[in-house]
Amino acid sequence: MTYLRSIAAVLIVVITLLSVCKADTSQDKGTAFVIEKFAPGGTAEDLQSNHLKLMQKAFDSEPQHRQMQNAVTVTTIDKLALNRAVVTGIDDSFSCKLDDWAVTNQKKSGRCWIFAGTNLLRVGAMKKMDLKEFEFSQSYVFFWDKIERANYFLESIIDTADRPDGDRTVDFLLANVLGDGGQWNMFVSLVRKHGLVPKTAMPESESSSNSRMMNKALQAKLREGAKRLRDMHAKGASVKKLRKAKHEILTTIYRILSIHMGTPPARFDWQWRDKDNKFHRDGLMTAQEFAKKYVTVDLDEYVCLVHDPRPSSPFGRTFTVAYLGNVVGGEPVKYLNVDIDTMKNIAMRTLLDGKPVWFGCDCSPQMARDIGLWDVRLFDYEGVYDTQFALSKADRLIYHQSSMNHAMLFTGVDVVDGRPRRWRVENSWSDDTGKKGFFIMDDSWFDEFMFEIAARESYLPKDLQKALKLKPIVLPPWDPMGSLAR
Repeated sequence: MTYLRSIAAVLIVVITLLSVCKADTSQDKGTAFVIEKFAPGGTAEDLQSNHLKLMQKAFDSEPQHRQMQNAVTVTTIDKLALNRAVVTGIDDSFSCKLDDWAVTNQKKSGRCWIFAGTNLLRVGAMKKMDLKEFEFSQSYVFFWDKIERANYFLESIIDTADRPDGDRTVDFLLANVLGDGGQWNMFVSLVRKHGLVPKTAMPESESSSNSRMMNKALQAKLREGAKRLRDMHAKGASVKKLRKAKHEILTTIYRILSIHMGTPPARFDWQWRDKDNKFHRDGLMTAQEFAKKYVTVDLDEYVCLVHDPRPSSPFGRTFTVAYLGNVVGGEPVKYLNVDIDTMKNIAMRTLLDGKPVWFGCDCSPQMARDIGLWDVRLFDYEGVYDTQFALSKADRLIYHQSSMNHAMLFTGVDVVDGRPRRWRVENSWSDDTGKKGFFIMDDSWFDEFMFEIAARESYLPKDLQKALKLKPIVLPPWDPMGSLAR
Protein backbone atom coordinates (compact mmCIF):
# COMPACT_ATOMS: atom_id res chain seq x y z
CA MET A 1 0.00 0.00 0.00
CA THR A 2 2.87 2.36 0.87
CA TYR A 3 4.42 1.57 -2.51
CA LEU A 4 1.17 2.43 -4.33
CA ARG A 5 0.85 5.70 -2.42
CA SER A 6 4.38 6.62 -3.51
CA ILE A 7 3.58 5.87 -7.14
CA ALA A 8 0.42 8.01 -6.87
CA ALA A 9 2.38 10.90 -5.40
CA VAL A 10 4.91 10.74 -8.23
CA LEU A 11 2.10 10.72 -10.80
CA ILE A 12 0.53 13.80 -9.18
CA VAL A 13 3.86 15.65 -9.39
CA VAL A 14 4.33 14.66 -13.05
CA ILE A 15 0.79 15.74 -13.97
CA THR A 16 1.30 19.08 -12.16
CA LEU A 17 4.57 19.71 -13.99
CA LEU A 18 2.99 18.87 -17.33
CA SER A 19 0.13 21.27 -16.67
CA VAL A 20 2.58 24.04 -15.73
CA CYS A 21 4.58 23.41 -18.90
CA LYS A 22 1.38 23.50 -20.93
CA ALA A 23 0.35 26.76 -19.24
CA ASP A 24 3.77 28.28 -20.09
CA THR A 25 3.18 27.65 -23.79
CA SER A 26 0.07 29.82 -23.61
CA GLN A 27 2.16 32.90 -22.81
CA ASP A 28 2.73 35.47 -25.53
CA LYS A 29 5.61 34.71 -27.86
CA GLY A 30 7.75 37.61 -26.68
CA THR A 31 7.66 36.52 -23.03
CA ALA A 32 8.25 32.87 -23.91
CA PHE A 33 11.26 33.86 -26.02
CA VAL A 34 12.82 35.81 -23.19
CA ILE A 35 12.34 33.00 -20.68
CA GLU A 36 13.76 30.39 -23.04
CA LYS A 37 16.69 32.53 -24.18
CA PHE A 38 17.97 33.38 -20.72
CA ALA A 39 17.07 30.13 -18.90
CA PRO A 40 19.93 27.81 -17.88
CA GLY A 41 21.07 25.98 -20.98
CA GLY A 42 19.42 28.57 -23.27
CA THR A 43 21.00 30.37 -26.20
CA ALA A 44 22.37 33.43 -24.39
CA GLU A 45 26.05 33.25 -23.46
CA ASP A 46 26.93 33.76 -19.81
CA LEU A 47 30.08 35.47 -18.59
CA GLN A 48 32.78 32.83 -18.10
CA SER A 49 35.64 33.11 -15.62
CA ASN A 50 38.19 32.90 -18.44
CA HIS A 51 36.59 36.03 -19.99
CA LEU A 52 37.04 37.90 -16.72
CA LYS A 53 40.68 36.81 -16.48
CA LEU A 54 41.34 38.08 -20.00
CA MET A 55 39.74 41.42 -19.11
CA GLN A 56 41.95 41.78 -16.06
CA LYS A 57 45.03 40.80 -18.09
CA ALA A 58 44.22 43.46 -20.69
CA PHE A 59 43.82 46.06 -17.94
CA ASP A 60 47.13 45.10 -16.29
CA SER A 61 49.04 45.10 -19.58
CA GLU A 62 49.01 48.91 -19.84
CA PRO A 63 50.66 50.96 -17.05
CA GLN A 64 48.45 53.92 -18.10
CA HIS A 65 45.34 52.06 -16.94
CA ARG A 66 46.72 51.67 -13.42
CA GLN A 67 47.83 55.30 -13.37
CA MET A 68 44.34 56.46 -14.34
CA GLN A 69 42.83 54.15 -11.73
CA ASN A 70 45.04 55.71 -9.06
CA ALA A 71 44.01 59.21 -10.15
CA VAL A 72 40.26 58.75 -10.71
CA THR A 73 39.70 56.90 -7.44
CA VAL A 74 40.79 59.99 -5.51
CA THR A 75 39.51 62.87 -7.66
CA THR A 76 36.61 63.63 -10.00
CA ILE A 77 36.83 62.49 -13.59
CA ASP A 78 36.04 65.97 -14.89
CA LYS A 79 38.97 67.54 -13.04
CA LEU A 80 41.30 64.93 -14.42
CA ALA A 81 39.97 65.01 -17.99
CA LEU A 82 39.68 68.81 -18.29
CA ASN A 83 41.56 70.08 -21.31
CA ARG A 84 43.49 73.07 -20.01
CA ALA A 85 44.36 74.25 -23.51
CA VAL A 86 40.65 74.75 -24.25
CA VAL A 87 40.03 76.54 -20.95
CA THR A 88 42.99 78.89 -21.25
CA GLY A 89 42.06 79.60 -24.87
CA ILE A 90 38.67 81.03 -23.89
CA ASP A 91 37.96 84.50 -25.21
CA ASP A 92 34.63 85.83 -23.98
CA SER A 93 34.44 88.76 -26.39
CA PHE A 94 31.78 88.72 -29.10
CA SER A 95 31.42 90.70 -32.29
CA CYS A 96 27.64 90.69 -31.66
CA LYS A 97 26.39 90.93 -28.06
CA LEU A 98 22.81 91.90 -27.22
CA ASP A 99 22.50 91.45 -23.45
CA ASP A 100 23.09 94.11 -20.85
CA TRP A 101 20.85 92.58 -18.20
CA ALA A 102 21.17 90.04 -15.38
CA VAL A 103 20.28 86.36 -15.75
CA THR A 104 17.29 84.65 -14.13
CA ASN A 105 17.12 81.56 -11.93
CA GLN A 106 14.80 78.58 -12.46
CA LYS A 107 16.12 77.03 -9.22
CA LYS A 108 15.12 73.41 -8.53
CA SER A 109 12.57 73.06 -11.30
CA GLY A 110 12.44 72.03 -14.94
CA ARG A 111 11.06 75.36 -16.17
CA CYS A 112 13.97 76.18 -18.50
CA TRP A 113 11.66 76.46 -21.53
CA ILE A 114 9.45 78.97 -19.69
CA PHE A 115 12.46 80.99 -18.54
CA ALA A 116 13.96 80.99 -22.03
CA GLY A 117 10.59 82.09 -23.45
CA THR A 118 9.99 84.89 -20.95
CA ASN A 119 13.64 85.96 -21.25
CA LEU A 120 13.13 86.34 -25.00
CA LEU A 121 9.98 88.40 -24.54
CA ARG A 122 11.31 90.58 -21.73
CA VAL A 123 13.90 92.18 -24.05
CA GLY A 124 11.23 94.13 -25.92
CA ALA A 125 9.26 94.79 -22.74
CA MET A 126 12.29 96.37 -21.05
CA LYS A 127 12.85 98.62 -24.05
CA LYS A 128 9.21 99.66 -24.20
CA MET A 129 9.07 100.45 -20.47
CA ASP A 130 12.60 101.90 -20.47
CA LEU A 131 13.70 99.53 -17.71
CA LYS A 132 17.16 98.19 -16.99
CA GLU A 133 15.79 95.02 -15.38
CA PHE A 134 12.42 93.30 -15.69
CA GLU A 135 10.99 89.78 -15.52
CA PHE A 136 7.66 88.35 -16.53
CA SER A 137 6.29 85.99 -13.89
CA GLN A 138 7.54 82.50 -14.71
CA SER A 139 5.43 81.18 -11.83
CA TYR A 140 2.28 82.49 -13.54
CA VAL A 141 3.08 80.63 -16.77
CA PHE A 142 4.05 77.54 -14.78
CA PHE A 143 0.71 77.48 -12.95
CA TRP A 144 -1.29 77.59 -16.16
CA ASP A 145 0.94 74.99 -17.80
CA LYS A 146 0.24 72.58 -14.94
CA ILE A 147 -3.55 72.88 -15.05
CA GLU A 148 -3.66 72.90 -18.85
CA ARG A 149 -1.35 69.91 -19.04
CA ALA A 150 -3.44 68.04 -16.47
CA ASN A 151 -6.44 68.52 -18.76
CA TYR A 152 -4.37 67.45 -21.78
CA PHE A 153 -3.26 64.29 -19.94
CA LEU A 154 -6.79 63.33 -18.90
CA GLU A 155 -8.09 63.94 -22.43
CA SER A 156 -5.31 61.64 -23.69
CA ILE A 157 -6.44 59.00 -21.19
CA ILE A 158 -10.02 59.31 -22.49
CA ASP A 159 -8.74 59.09 -26.06
CA THR A 160 -6.86 55.83 -25.29
CA ALA A 161 -9.44 54.38 -22.88
CA ASP A 162 -10.28 51.50 -25.22
CA ARG A 163 -6.68 50.28 -25.23
CA PRO A 164 -5.74 47.45 -22.84
CA ASP A 165 -3.61 47.75 -19.72
CA GLY A 166 0.01 47.37 -20.77
CA ASP A 167 -0.49 49.13 -24.11
CA ARG A 168 2.76 50.95 -24.86
CA THR A 169 1.14 54.35 -25.46
CA VAL A 170 -0.97 54.12 -22.30
CA ASP A 171 2.09 53.03 -20.31
CA PHE A 172 4.05 55.97 -21.72
CA LEU A 173 1.32 58.45 -20.77
CA LEU A 174 1.15 57.07 -17.24
CA ALA A 175 4.92 57.09 -16.84
CA ASN A 176 5.25 60.71 -18.02
CA VAL A 177 2.62 62.58 -16.04
CA LEU A 178 2.90 66.35 -15.65
CA GLY A 179 6.65 66.91 -15.87
CA ASP A 180 8.11 70.41 -15.70
CA GLY A 181 9.58 70.46 -19.22
CA GLY A 182 8.06 71.95 -22.34
CA GLN A 183 8.45 73.17 -25.89
CA TRP A 184 8.37 76.53 -27.67
CA ASN A 185 4.91 75.88 -29.17
CA MET A 186 3.62 74.98 -25.71
CA PHE A 187 4.94 78.28 -24.34
CA VAL A 188 3.24 80.20 -27.13
CA SER A 189 -0.07 78.43 -26.46
CA LEU A 190 0.03 79.52 -22.82
CA VAL A 191 0.84 83.15 -23.62
CA ARG A 192 -1.94 83.31 -26.21
CA LYS A 193 -4.56 81.86 -23.88
CA HIS A 194 -3.57 83.20 -20.47
CA GLY A 195 -1.37 86.22 -21.17
CA LEU A 196 1.52 87.31 -18.94
CA VAL A 197 2.00 89.27 -15.74
CA PRO A 198 5.05 90.95 -14.19
CA LYS A 199 6.89 88.92 -11.59
CA THR A 200 5.67 91.23 -8.82
CA ALA A 201 2.06 90.25 -9.61
CA MET A 202 2.75 86.53 -9.05
CA PRO A 203 6.15 86.01 -7.40
CA GLU A 204 7.93 82.73 -6.84
CA SER A 205 6.67 80.28 -4.25
CA GLU A 206 8.54 77.48 -2.53
CA SER A 207 6.97 74.98 -4.92
CA SER A 208 7.48 76.91 -8.14
CA SER A 209 11.18 77.10 -7.24
CA ASN A 210 11.36 73.53 -5.97
CA SER A 211 8.61 71.57 -7.70
CA ARG A 212 9.36 67.97 -6.69
CA MET A 213 6.89 67.54 -3.82
CA MET A 214 4.11 69.42 -5.60
CA ASN A 215 4.63 67.24 -8.67
CA LYS A 216 4.42 64.08 -6.58
CA ALA A 217 0.98 65.07 -5.26
CA LEU A 218 -0.27 66.11 -8.70
CA GLN A 219 1.02 62.95 -10.38
CA ALA A 220 -0.57 60.74 -7.74
CA LYS A 221 -3.99 62.38 -8.20
CA LEU A 222 -3.76 62.28 -11.99
CA ARG A 223 -2.84 58.59 -12.07
CA GLU A 224 -5.70 57.97 -9.67
CA GLY A 225 -7.90 59.96 -12.04
CA ALA A 226 -6.65 57.96 -15.01
CA LYS A 227 -7.71 54.73 -13.30
CA ARG A 228 -11.12 56.20 -12.53
CA LEU A 229 -11.67 57.21 -16.16
CA ARG A 230 -10.46 53.90 -17.59
CA ASP A 231 -12.61 51.94 -15.13
CA MET A 232 -15.64 54.04 -16.05
CA HIS A 233 -15.01 53.44 -19.74
CA ALA A 234 -14.68 49.69 -19.15
CA LYS A 235 -18.14 49.75 -17.54
CA GLY A 236 -19.65 51.51 -20.54
CA ALA A 237 -19.69 55.14 -19.39
CA SER A 238 -20.34 57.72 -22.12
CA VAL A 239 -17.81 60.37 -23.09
CA LYS A 240 -20.08 62.96 -21.49
CA LYS A 241 -19.88 61.15 -18.13
CA LEU A 242 -16.11 60.72 -18.52
CA ARG A 243 -15.69 64.45 -19.03
CA LYS A 244 -17.89 65.22 -16.02
CA ALA A 245 -15.56 63.04 -13.94
CA LYS A 246 -12.56 64.72 -15.57
CA HIS A 247 -13.72 68.15 -14.39
CA GLU A 248 -14.09 66.83 -10.84
CA ILE A 249 -10.50 65.57 -11.00
CA LEU A 250 -9.27 68.90 -12.40
CA THR A 251 -10.98 70.78 -9.56
CA THR A 252 -8.79 68.88 -7.13
CA ILE A 253 -5.70 69.54 -9.27
CA TYR A 254 -6.49 73.27 -9.30
CA ARG A 255 -6.84 73.23 -5.51
CA ILE A 256 -3.48 71.51 -5.04
CA LEU A 257 -1.80 73.94 -7.45
CA SER A 258 -3.29 76.97 -5.69
CA ILE A 259 -2.14 75.69 -2.30
CA HIS A 260 1.41 75.24 -3.59
CA MET A 261 1.77 78.26 -5.87
CA GLY A 262 -0.89 80.81 -4.95
CA THR A 263 -3.78 81.88 -7.15
CA PRO A 264 -3.06 83.62 -10.48
CA PRO A 265 -4.30 87.22 -10.41
CA ALA A 266 -7.38 88.04 -12.49
CA ARG A 267 -6.31 91.70 -12.46
CA PHE A 268 -3.32 93.54 -11.03
CA ASP A 269 -2.18 97.13 -10.61
CA TRP A 270 0.89 98.01 -12.69
CA GLN A 271 3.08 101.05 -12.16
CA TRP A 272 6.85 101.54 -12.26
CA ARG A 273 9.78 103.94 -12.36
CA ASP A 274 12.01 103.71 -15.43
CA LYS A 275 15.81 103.77 -15.42
CA ASP A 276 15.73 107.59 -15.41
CA ASN A 277 13.50 107.50 -12.30
CA LYS A 278 10.46 108.71 -14.24
CA PHE A 279 7.16 107.40 -12.84
CA HIS A 280 4.63 105.53 -15.00
CA ARG A 281 1.22 104.03 -14.20
CA ASP A 282 -0.98 101.71 -16.28
CA GLY A 283 -3.45 101.01 -13.48
CA LEU A 284 -5.49 97.82 -13.30
CA MET A 285 -4.76 95.33 -16.07
CA THR A 286 -5.55 91.74 -16.98
CA ALA A 287 -2.82 89.33 -17.99
CA GLN A 288 -4.06 89.39 -21.59
CA GLU A 289 -3.97 93.19 -21.65
CA PHE A 290 -0.47 93.23 -20.22
CA ALA A 291 0.80 90.70 -22.78
CA LYS A 292 -0.86 92.58 -25.64
CA LYS A 293 0.84 95.81 -24.60
CA TYR A 294 4.31 94.57 -23.66
CA VAL A 295 4.99 91.53 -25.84
CA THR A 296 6.62 93.32 -28.74
CA VAL A 297 7.32 90.33 -31.00
CA ASP A 298 4.74 88.66 -33.21
CA LEU A 299 4.49 85.11 -31.89
CA ASP A 300 2.63 84.08 -35.05
CA GLU A 301 5.86 84.62 -37.01
CA TYR A 302 7.78 81.96 -35.10
CA VAL A 303 8.29 78.36 -36.20
CA CYS A 304 10.35 75.55 -34.70
CA LEU A 305 13.38 74.25 -36.57
CA VAL A 306 15.11 71.05 -35.49
CA HIS A 307 18.24 69.26 -36.60
CA ASP A 308 17.38 65.56 -36.52
CA PRO A 309 20.02 63.70 -38.59
CA ARG A 310 18.50 60.22 -38.21
CA PRO A 311 18.02 58.43 -41.55
CA SER A 312 14.30 58.09 -40.76
CA SER A 313 13.90 61.88 -40.49
CA PRO A 314 14.37 63.58 -43.88
CA PHE A 315 15.35 67.23 -44.03
CA GLY A 316 12.73 69.60 -45.39
CA ARG A 317 9.84 67.73 -43.75
CA THR A 318 7.61 68.71 -40.84
CA PHE A 319 7.16 66.46 -37.82
CA THR A 320 5.05 66.28 -34.71
CA VAL A 321 5.05 63.93 -31.72
CA ALA A 322 1.88 62.08 -30.70
CA TYR A 323 0.35 63.21 -27.38
CA LEU A 324 2.88 66.03 -27.00
CA GLY A 325 1.29 69.28 -25.88
CA ASN A 326 -0.30 71.15 -23.01
CA VAL A 327 -3.26 73.27 -24.18
CA VAL A 328 -6.07 71.30 -25.81
CA GLY A 329 -6.91 73.23 -28.96
CA GLY A 330 -3.71 75.26 -28.64
CA GLU A 331 -0.81 75.55 -31.04
CA PRO A 332 0.36 72.07 -32.11
CA VAL A 333 3.97 71.12 -31.50
CA LYS A 334 5.39 71.06 -35.02
CA TYR A 335 9.00 70.92 -36.18
CA LEU A 336 10.64 71.53 -39.52
CA ASN A 337 13.75 69.38 -39.89
CA VAL A 338 16.71 71.27 -41.41
CA ASP A 339 20.43 70.68 -41.80
CA ILE A 340 22.72 72.10 -39.13
CA ASP A 341 24.19 74.84 -41.36
CA THR A 342 20.71 76.19 -42.11
CA MET A 343 19.87 76.29 -38.41
CA LYS A 344 23.18 77.94 -37.62
CA ASN A 345 22.82 80.54 -40.37
CA ILE A 346 19.30 81.53 -39.29
CA ALA A 347 20.34 81.80 -35.63
CA MET A 348 23.32 83.97 -36.59
CA ARG A 349 21.28 86.27 -38.85
CA THR A 350 18.63 86.71 -36.17
CA LEU A 351 21.24 87.78 -33.62
CA LEU A 352 22.93 90.14 -36.07
CA ASP A 353 19.51 91.74 -36.56
CA GLY A 354 19.38 92.44 -32.82
CA LYS A 355 17.02 89.67 -31.70
CA PRO A 356 17.84 86.88 -29.21
CA VAL A 357 17.12 83.24 -30.13
CA TRP A 358 15.30 80.58 -28.07
CA PHE A 359 16.92 77.14 -28.43
CA GLY A 360 16.91 73.56 -27.12
CA CYS A 361 19.95 71.32 -26.75
CA ASP A 362 21.52 68.41 -24.89
CA CYS A 363 23.31 70.54 -22.32
CA SER A 364 25.12 67.81 -20.36
CA PRO A 365 27.99 66.57 -22.58
CA GLN A 366 31.29 68.45 -22.56
CA MET A 367 30.03 71.16 -20.20
CA ALA A 368 31.93 72.95 -17.44
CA ARG A 369 29.20 74.51 -15.32
CA ASP A 370 31.50 76.58 -13.13
CA ILE A 371 33.47 77.96 -16.07
CA GLY A 372 30.38 78.37 -18.23
CA LEU A 373 31.70 76.61 -21.30
CA TRP A 374 30.63 74.05 -23.90
CA ASP A 375 33.28 72.69 -26.27
CA VAL A 376 33.54 69.22 -27.85
CA ARG A 377 37.22 69.08 -26.80
CA LEU A 378 36.65 70.29 -23.24
CA PHE A 379 37.10 66.91 -21.53
CA ASP A 380 39.48 64.24 -22.80
CA TYR A 381 37.54 61.21 -21.57
CA GLU A 382 38.95 59.12 -24.39
CA GLY A 383 42.47 59.71 -23.12
CA VAL A 384 41.51 58.78 -19.58
CA TYR A 385 39.61 55.60 -20.50
CA ASP A 386 41.84 54.60 -23.43
CA THR A 387 38.85 54.21 -25.73
CA GLN A 388 36.86 56.15 -28.31
CA PHE A 389 33.26 57.32 -28.01
CA ALA A 390 32.30 56.83 -31.61
CA LEU A 391 28.52 57.28 -31.87
CA SER A 392 27.45 59.93 -34.38
CA LYS A 393 24.80 62.54 -33.52
CA ALA A 394 22.19 60.43 -35.31
CA ASP A 395 23.30 57.26 -33.51
CA ARG A 396 23.22 59.01 -30.14
CA LEU A 397 19.54 59.78 -30.76
CA ILE A 398 18.74 56.26 -31.95
CA TYR A 399 20.55 54.58 -29.05
CA HIS A 400 19.25 56.96 -26.35
CA GLN A 401 22.64 58.52 -25.63
CA SER A 402 21.48 62.05 -26.41
CA SER A 403 18.30 64.10 -26.46
CA MET A 404 17.07 67.64 -25.85
CA ASN A 405 17.02 68.36 -22.14
CA HIS A 406 17.48 72.12 -21.69
CA ALA A 407 16.25 75.35 -23.27
CA MET A 408 18.14 78.65 -23.18
CA LEU A 409 18.64 81.88 -25.12
CA PHE A 410 21.35 82.95 -27.56
CA THR A 411 22.22 86.59 -26.86
CA GLY A 412 25.41 86.91 -28.88
CA VAL A 413 27.64 85.43 -31.55
CA ASP A 414 31.24 85.93 -32.61
CA VAL A 415 31.42 86.01 -36.41
CA VAL A 416 34.65 85.63 -38.40
CA ASP A 417 34.62 85.81 -42.21
CA GLY A 418 30.86 85.45 -42.24
CA ARG A 419 30.76 82.29 -40.09
CA PRO A 420 30.10 81.90 -36.34
CA ARG A 421 32.93 80.57 -34.19
CA ARG A 422 31.29 80.84 -30.75
CA TRP A 423 27.93 81.71 -29.25
CA ARG A 424 26.91 83.65 -26.13
CA VAL A 425 24.21 81.93 -24.06
CA GLU A 426 21.89 83.34 -21.41
CA ASN A 427 21.22 80.47 -19.02
CA SER A 428 18.68 80.36 -16.18
CA TRP A 429 20.86 78.77 -13.50
CA SER A 430 21.50 82.00 -11.53
CA ASP A 431 24.58 84.20 -11.67
CA ASP A 432 26.57 81.69 -9.60
CA THR A 433 27.37 79.67 -12.73
CA GLY A 434 29.45 80.61 -15.75
CA LYS A 435 30.29 84.28 -16.10
CA LYS A 436 27.52 85.82 -14.01
CA GLY A 437 25.15 83.24 -15.47
CA PHE A 438 26.19 83.60 -19.12
CA PHE A 439 27.88 80.71 -20.96
CA ILE A 440 30.09 80.37 -24.02
CA MET A 441 29.28 77.72 -26.63
CA ASP A 442 32.02 76.81 -29.09
CA ASP A 443 30.69 76.36 -32.62
CA SER A 444 31.95 72.75 -32.67
CA TRP A 445 29.57 71.99 -29.80
CA PHE A 446 26.67 73.56 -31.74
CA ASP A 447 27.15 70.94 -34.47
CA GLU A 448 26.98 67.98 -32.10
CA PHE A 449 24.50 68.87 -29.37
CA MET A 450 22.19 71.61 -30.69
CA PHE A 451 18.76 70.34 -31.73
CA GLU A 452 16.23 73.16 -31.96
CA ILE A 453 15.64 76.88 -32.37
CA ALA A 454 12.54 79.06 -32.56
CA ALA A 455 12.92 81.14 -35.71
CA ARG A 456 10.94 83.72 -37.63
CA GLU A 457 9.49 82.17 -40.75
CA SER A 458 10.73 85.08 -42.87
CA TYR A 459 14.34 83.99 -42.24
CA LEU A 460 13.75 80.65 -43.98
CA PRO A 461 14.49 80.08 -47.68
CA LYS A 462 11.40 79.92 -49.90
CA ASP A 463 11.54 76.13 -50.26
CA LEU A 464 11.51 75.65 -46.49
CA GLN A 465 8.67 78.13 -46.09
CA LYS A 466 6.69 75.94 -48.50
CA ALA A 467 7.72 72.84 -46.56
CA LEU A 468 6.10 74.27 -43.43
CA LYS A 469 2.72 73.74 -45.07
CA LEU A 470 3.29 69.98 -45.47
CA LYS A 471 1.26 67.68 -43.25
CA PRO A 472 3.60 66.67 -40.41
CA ILE A 473 4.87 63.13 -39.99
CA VAL A 474 3.64 61.86 -36.62
CA LEU A 475 6.38 60.42 -34.42
CA PRO A 476 5.50 58.08 -31.51
CA PRO A 477 5.09 59.62 -28.03
CA TRP A 478 8.44 58.25 -26.84
CA ASP A 479 10.48 59.70 -29.73
CA PRO A 480 13.53 61.71 -28.53
CA MET A 481 12.27 64.78 -30.39
CA GLY A 482 9.71 65.11 -27.59
CA SER A 483 12.21 64.81 -24.76
CA LEU A 484 12.48 68.53 -23.89
CA ALA A 485 8.86 68.46 -22.75
CA ARG A 486 9.53 65.49 -20.47
